[in-house]
Amino acid sequence: MLGPVETRSVSPVFVGRTDELDTLNEALARAAAAEPQALLLGGEAGVGKTRLVEEFAAVAARRAAVVAVGGCVEIGADGLPFAPFSTALRALRDALPEEFAAAAAGQEEELARLLPDLGEAGAGRHDEQGTARLFELTARLLERIAAEHTVVLVLEDLHWSDASTRHLLAYLFRTLRAGRLLVLATYRSDDIHRRHPLRPLLAELDRLRTVLRIELARFTREEACRQIAGILAAEPDPAQVDEIYERSDGNAFFIEELAVAAAEGNCTGLTDSLRDLLLVRVEALPETAQRVARIVAEGGSTVEYRLIAAVARLTEDDLIEALRAAVGANLLTVTRAGDGYRFRHSLVREAVADDLLPGERSRLNRRYAEALEADPALVPADARVMRLASYWYHAHDAAKALPAVLAAAVVARRRHAYTEQLGLLERAMELWDSAPQEVRAALRPVDYTEVYPPPLPERSGGTPSDCDPATTPLRYLDLMAEAAVAGRFGGERERALKITKRALRLLEEEPDPLRAAWFWVQRSRLVQALARGDGWQELGTAQDLVRGLPPSEVHAEVLAVAANWSMQRRPGPEALAAAERAVEYARMVGARETELHARLTLGGLTVESGDPETGLAQMHQVLRETRAEGMHHVAGRAYVNLPSALQSVGRDREAVPLLREGIEFCRGYGLLDSGAWGWSNLSEALYSLGRWDEAAEAAVHATRVGHSAKPRGAGALRLAHLALARGDLAEAGRQLAAARACYGTHDPMPQQSLPLARIALGIAAGDGRIADARAALLPALDAGFPPGTHRYGWPLLLAAATAEADARTLPAARPGRAEILDRLSAAVRTLTTAVPLWHAHGQWTRAELLRAQGRDTADTWSPVVTAFECLDRPYDLARVRHRLAGALLAEGGDDGRERAGELLRLAAAVAAHLGARPLADAVARLAQRARLTLHRPSRQAPADPAAALGLTSRERDVLGLVAAGRTNRQIAEELFISPKTASVHVSNILSKLGVSGRGEAAAVAHRLELFTAGTFAGEPPG
Repeated sequence: MLGPVETRSVSPVFVGRTDELDTLNEALARAAAAEPQALLLGGEAGVGKTRLVEEFAAVAARRAAVVAVGGCVEIGADGLPFAPFSTALRALRDALPEEFAAAAAGQEEELARLLPDLGEAGAGRHDEQGTARLFELTARLLERIAAEHTVVLVLEDLHWSDASTRHLLAYLFRTLRAGRLLVLATYRSDDIHRRHPLRPLLAELDRLRTVLRIELARFTREEACRQIAGILAAEPDPAQVDEIYERSDGNAFFIEELAVAAAEGNCTGLTDSLRDLLLVRVEALPETAQRVARIVAEGGSTVEYRLIAAVARLTEDDLIEALRAAVGANLLTVTRAGDGYRFRHSLVREAVADDLLPGERSRLNRRYAEALEADPALVPADARVMRLASYWYHAHDAAKALPAVLAAAVVARRRHAYTEQLGLLERAMELWDSAPQEVRAALRPVDYTEVYPPPLPERSGGTPSDCDPATTPLRYLDLMAEAAVAGRFGGERERALKITKRALRLLEEEPDPLRAAWFWVQRSRLVQALARGDGWQELGTAQDLVRGLPPSEVHAEVLAVAANWSMQRRPGPEALAAAERAVEYARMVGARETELHARLTLGGLTVESGDPETGLAQMHQVLRETRAEGMHHVAGRAYVNLPSALQSVGRDREAVPLLREGIEFCRGYGLLDSGAWGWSNLSEALYSLGRWDEAAEAAVHATRVGHSAKPRGAGALRLAHLALARGDLAEAGRQLAAARACYGTHDPMPQQSLPLARIALGIAAGDGRIADARAALLPALDAGFPPGTHRYGWPLLLAAATAEADARTLPAARPGRAEILDRLSAAVRTLTTAVPLWHAHGQWTRAELLRAQGRDTADTWSPVVTAFECLDRPYDLARVRHRLAGALLAEGGDDGRERAGELLRLAAAVAAHLGARPLADAVARLAQRARLTLHRPSRQAPADPAAALGLTSRERDVLGLVAAGRTNRQIAEELFISPKTASVHVSNILSKLGVSGRGEAAAVAHRLELFTAGTFAGEPPG
């Protein structure tokens, strides 16, 4: 390496850019105040982006910020996966070693995919969420480090970035909301043509209000004059300034080159191209220095000194002399790490590289590859395999390139850089036929993607157990399998689908049922992800292919995927049987992960079949086993499905702590979609429990943290439900549209289509559009409600029956009323009522149908109220109390009137607490018509009304919980007594109050003002 070299100074004066620097400094101040900042700095090549970043970095360092810089690396035409993040994180670790270690604690294996210095990356799981997990852990790492220090993360040259880098940057820009962090990314705007891969990212980031984009303009003539004066250290001649400014068009780098050329007496005539001007600087060097410059230009954006020496094959003295000449001419500069060289500006490198002849370029790449093969220590370990693959590929040597490219694909996969893995595998497929047979025969599979069958000997007719993978060559079809999965994991689904179709065509020529079934499962997943269908036809083909074959991992996987598909779309006996077979097959072949997934599916289907205790026990067991065995992906799914099953049978209070535990688990392991589903389910549970403000917060989280669209759609659906219940029809409509956009229309699942129909029906009914409400219902009635859909079917039928009852007197509702009521009644008879919640919904829906016919009475509604008094759903209880009050008032009588008044006061208290305006308005209208007051005038009350009734202190506590709608079991849990003791207390209270039921006891408690309104709303204790 060189010591200090005297070079002609780049303009010593920082010219212009006052507004841009002020913008960056203001962003730094906001970041220092714990408001994370995201900025993009764009400009054409040579306009001065790097100089501006350097000035800003110096300012940030003076303000005690930690500045970490990483640049995208170009090797030939290839970028290294995550290169700028790896470099920047390494710098951050060097600057704050203790803070970095503490922030990364426990996640070193996963973060090693970005920063190999942390150790060996764990084998981990490869799935569609693998990249998202890595991204979430990276965001958390930066947030933790930036909690105590202002951190400036600079990522340069995004126009060279790989797809993984772009995806991680987009994730950070979308999700960073905490910490004293500023992320600044730069790119060359003149390189971003219509099909450039950075263009979609820039468009996406432009839509984020949190991202500030700065476009660096060219210099004005005045600024150009100041720059020239700084370079020449003298006031320039105005004519010379005019000529240089006209020639450079205000580009800072070209101004510098032209000014230096003029000072050195070189021609700056307008006939010379700027590219030629750049090459003039190279051609002025000694021949040896020119040769070294050409070597560095082809080696990549930065090249290590020892690698240059190995390729140049010069004596050390001659090499150092050549490098000194290039550095002295300001063409090359020493890298930040001090171990290599780079061109001072990429425009010069590109001009030199473009000047190479085709044969010269491939020869240099071969020399690089041979040097690196001979001494792998010439480059950092984390870049070695990728660079060797690139050098051999551009050397056009298929025999050497094919194994190198496959090795690089394995590295990319281990780093979760699936898009880069796909590109490398496509390169391997391109090289396959050109590589000699002996080279192909020596290739061995490194591992098997998902449950893809181990390779069979060519035309052996054997089974997977008949061959030894160590001696069986890799086949072209195996490459296609790996590429299809890489494309699916990396979001390149179109490319993956094309590969899958090609593989299936090859399998038509050489039948292999297991492999064909595997590819059909991949095709099913891709068709669903691309909104081309529901994927069932493809799964059906896969099932046909494995039917009758001996048990295998592929067979178990096909059954498990089919069972899960059916659970979501066609639950029932057939789905249950498929799940049972999947568990059996997975156990037979030792496919542990497939078994756990299938058992989780089986548990959910068992709950929906009407046997909740058995199903829930199965799901609890799966959760325990997956956590104990470290199967985080399956555990994340269990944390979603188990609480959801609890909610489906009305055990929302039990689900809430499990959901919160699961959300933290998913966040800790970067399971973004599972976490988003958890937030959505938590919102639903909190809604049922009467904790609507918390429910709204949870729903907003669901819309923000999900990696995929569907969990975000679930969050929007919860927000729509809340808005509808609170009477904000416009907001409900907006959230409904957002949910529909996220769900799409290609694959309607009952768990999505039925709630969507319920909200659409509710909005239409709220607007008085009964015809539109019926139109929202009819597709569901036409499709029917097969077994397992009751969880979503009951609320929809209830909403429809309620809308019909509310519109009973409207002339517009008369046409078609009889038919719709008949169809609703028929649908009600098909849904199960096997658990208390479903039974309560069934009673309520039947009562609403009677109300729609004007045939409901107090006797109709009393059992409905009793059913909901045993459930933990205060809003539903308030609604049916309102209905019972209306029936009592319609029947007349003083006793009924008094009881109706108490019921309305209870309902009003709940509606006020929740902000349920439609219910509050309905209660107020009914009370006004009946001339009942919802708030009793103040009066002198006994010092202790409970004591006057003979209630003990414990009985008073129990009565308060009864009034809040708690069951005996819940009362026992909250008061730390047994359910039997709670039952005895309730019986004593009913006797002392002289009432026959829990509802009447609650009414007496309210009349005597024993408890606050919040208690009646079902607030949690404390």
